[in-house]
Amino acid sequence: MTARYIAAAFISLLWLGICLRAWLAHRRHARQDGTACVSANDLAQAASRQVIVAYASQTGFAEEVASRTQQGLQAAGTPALLLPLARLDAALLALPARILFVVSTTGEGDAPDSAAPFISRVMAQPPNAGAAQPEPFSQLRYAILALGDSGYTHFCRFGRTLDSWLQRHGAAPLFDRVDVDDGGAQALHDWQRQLGRWFQLAMPDAWTSTRHDSWILARRDLLNPGNPQAPCFHLVLRPAPGAASQWQAGDIAEIKLPGPQADQALREYSIASLPSEGAIHLLVRQARKPDGSLGLGSGWLTAGVQPGETIQLRIRGNSNFHAPDPQRGLILIGNGTGLAGLRAHTKARSEAGQHENWLVYGERTRAHDYHFEEEIASWLADGTLRRLDLAFSRDQAERVYVQHRLRESAAELRAWVSRGAAIYVCGSLNGMAGDIHRALDDILGPDMVQGLMESGRYRRDVY
Repeated sequence: MTARYIAAAFISLLWLGICLRAWLAHRRHARQDGTACVSANDLAQAASRQVIVAYASQTGFAEEVASRTQQGLQAAGTPALLLPLARLDAALLALPARILFVVSTTGEGDAPDSAAPFISRVMAQPPNAGAAQPEPFSQLRYAILALGDSGYTHFCRFGRTLDSWLQRHGAAPLFDRVDVDDGGAQALHDWQRQLGRWFQLAMPDAWTSTRHDSWILARRDLLNPGNPQAPCFHLVLRPAPGAASQWQAGDIAEIKLPGPQADQALREYSIASLPSEGAIHLLVRQARKPDGSLGLGSGWLTAGVQPGETIQLRIRGNSNFHAPDPQRGLILIGNGTGLAGLRAHTKARSEAGQHENWLVYGERTRAHDYHFEEEIASWLADGTLRRLDLAFSRDQAERVYVQHRLRESAAELRAWVSRGAAIYVCGSLNGMAGDIHRALDDILGPDMVQGLMESGRYRRDVY
């Protein structure tokens, strides 16, 4: 009898643990989108009473600015509701609502991945199909803060496209679109000032300011000494006293460069470590300009600042690349310094005992560019990785890249996805990201890939 009671108690405790784990997962995902369970009718009623602040973010910056916008309005006495752009539909846009759009453009002019549902379900469909009036959004008043980088071909293209589309369907801008170049402080203050003027509010003076803490460069190691054409460095940064030092896999380290350009010059890097390691680890590729001089950010980080010296850094949450449901398998795909984001996710999965992980990684040569080789081997040995596929492009006459490995393993990829696995991509936007996307389209079908993106099972941190 005693043994039976002990067994029953053990089973009860085990079941309690499973329930607790599921509850915590539910709470975590609910915090990421507090409106996920709000009905369309409730949103419509909210739109009549509150200003909606809708965001589409790739690296988390647009989401952060949108959150500050909402908080600024709330602090100044105007109720405001924060929503991902994907939660908006044509019916909501047809209401007498006020919507502030904070949207980024990624790469050479693409919309953020998180905007895909809005684009396919709203912008790609005639919003007035079957309606008598030609301007279905004539009651909508809106403003757009467009985030981009003029160093790319189509500066702020998604914000500009959204602006034109809204006006073509009758919506009226509250004021001219504000375009922000590479996080420029002046444009963000212009946005703040326009909001204060339009809503007749005294907006908090410092709502657009950000705090960068002091971190100490503890180590800097050249990872590929035999490859002088593309030096890659591993940096270890430890927090100075008082520095904010909490993050999760997928988050971004925003570094402020020194000198007269410090108010404008910021560089973003995927964090390759977890807080349990006590340091932020980065992978930085040293870049050179056409004249042979070092790039501004990578040059300072890899050759300028010295171990023991201070770096001004801010941790920025990037919910677009946070971990999937822990019960899902995870396919991690990347190249080059994209291993940083993949490393953080793999370490987090290892710590949590989640072993349904598949890593597909590419670099130039195995002899010189197999970064963190011993650690990856240990993940295979202890079962953290179920599968590992490597693509060293220059180790054979014919170039082999990560998309080729995916095509070679098409049946296995389909099997993982059918079991619910998520796909996370980190690395080069030009070349790799597009090639992987095309490979996924061919293997899974465009409709499946679109569905994975819309459900959050296909996410990218590409640059």
